[in-house]
Parts: sequence; structure tokens; C-alpha cells
Amino acid sequence: MTARPCFHLAVPVDDIAAARAFYGGVLGLSEGRSAEQWIDWNFYGHQVVTHEVAVHPGPAGHNHVDAHEVPVPHFGAVLATGDFHDLAEKMKAAGARFVIEPYLRFAGQPGEQWTMFFLDPAGNAMEFKAFADESQIFAK
Repeated sequence: MTARPCFHLAVPVDDIAAARAFYGGVLGLSEGRSAEQWIDWNFYGHQVVTHEVAVHPGPAGHNHVDAHEVPVPHFGAVLATGDFHDLAEKMKAAGARFVIEPYLRFAGQPGEQWTMFFLDPAGNAMEFKAFADESQIFAK
């Protein structure tokens, strides 16, 4: 069996201490290497790096999906359903401001999924989702 490759993503932040508090404290991700202006995070087995920059443009726009305005760009992870609901409760307890509250998208259709969107402290949009049937991830 070939191991699934992991991705690497670098995201801009305007306050590295706030990024550390959010990604490490709120999301509970383990920290890897770091320097004064960047931190590597173990993002569910993938490498996400927060880089402190002077100017952060924020979301480029939105797309209309299932009666919601989805921020673009965004990134996140597909979680097991129980982990998705645990994270939703953790985010609510942390006082997260949801862009899109956790809900069941495409109910009864191919690709039915739980989804939620929120912003990190720098305004990077994040989506987390869960499929009851993961074989539906790429369903048409």
C-alpha cells in the first residue's frame, strides 16, 4: 500500500502570537518547527505553516453554495462525523464567530455532508466537513 501524500500549505497571518493561540490552543494542533515569523502545524497529518506578514488581503470573494455565501479562498479538513461535531462544540465554547454555522449540506443528495466555516484570527477562512459515507466525497 502506498502512503497518501500529505499537502503543504502556507497561510498569511498578521499576528504570530494570535496564530499560535488559535491553531495550537483552540484547534489543538501540535506545533512543529518555528521561527520568529512562522510556525509549522500538524494539520491532521498535513503541514500548514502560518507566516506573519505585514499585509493580509483577506477573502477574495464568495460563491453561492446551498443557500450560503462560501468565502474563497478557504481551506480545512474532512473529519469523521464525531470529530466534526466535537470540533463544532469546541469552536462554540471558544466563542468562534461562524461564517457559516455547522449544518447538514446537500441533505438527501449525493455528497451529503456536515459543514462549517469560520475565520482564524487573521481572517483566513476555514471549512471543516464530514461525510456519513466518505465514498460520497467526490460524488456527482
